[in-house]
Amino acid sequence: MYTEVGFIFDWDGVVIDSHAQHEESWRLLFEELGRAMPGEFFKLTFGMRNQQIIPAWFDFVDAEDKAEIQRLGDRKEELYREIIKRDGIEPLVGVVNLLKELQALGIPAAVGSSTPRKNLDTIMSVIGVDGYFQQIVSAEDVNFGKPAPDVFLKAAQKIGRDPANCVVIEDAQVGIEAGKRAGMRVVAVATTHPIETLEGSDLRLPNLAGATVAGLLPTTANLG
Repeated sequence: MYTEVGFIFDWDGVVIDSHAQHEESWRLLFEELGRAMPGEFFKLTFGMRNQQIIPAWFDFVDAEDKAEIQRLGDRKEELYREIIKRDGIEPLVGVVNLLKELQALGIPAAVGSSTPRKNLDTIMSVIGVDGYFQQIVSAEDVNFGKPAPDVFLKAAQKIGRDPANCVVIEDAQVGIEAGKRAGMRVVAVATTHPIETLEGSDLRLPNLAGATVAGLLPTTANLG
C-alpha cells in the first residue's frame, strides 16, 4: 500500500477535454453582445481566468467595472454548462481506470483546477466520477491561478499529504510550472498540446491509456 502518496488532477485536458465547448460558449457570448469572436481569441486565452480575458479582449467593457466583468464571466460559464448538459461529454481515455486503482489502493485523489466549481460539479455528475475525488480545489478557492502553485498546495493540504509526496497530472505548460513550484512530481499528458512542448515535467505521456499508479510514481515512492 502507498501510505504517503496523493494524486492531484488538473481538470480540462486531463479528466475531460472541453476545449470545443469552451470555444463555443465564448462565441455565443460574443454573439449575445453583438460582436464577432476574434480569430485568434481562443488560442491565445485558453487556460486564463475570465477576469483576465474579459478586460483584455472586450475593449468595450470598462476594465475597472468589476461587477460587469464578473457578470460576463458568469454568463460565459452558464453558456458552457448549458452546452455540456445538452450534448454530454466523456472522460478522457485511461482516467476512470486510474481513479479506480487509486481508490482500490486507498490513495487520495483531488482536483486542482482553475475551473469554476459549478462547472466541475456539472461535469462530474455527467461523467460519473464524483465519487473518486476526496477533495476539490477550484477557481474560487485560491487567490492566484496557475502558474502560481496555490491550487496544488491547497489540494495537498486538503487531502493531508506533503507536497513532496504528491503527483500532479497536467496537460499545459502553466500547470506544469505550477506543479513544480509546489514541489510536486508532475506527469504531463499530451492531450491538448504536442508532447515535445510539455517541458519541465518529470514524465511525459501521450495520454493516460494504460496508466498505472506504479508507472506514474518514481521508483523511490514511499511504500508501506
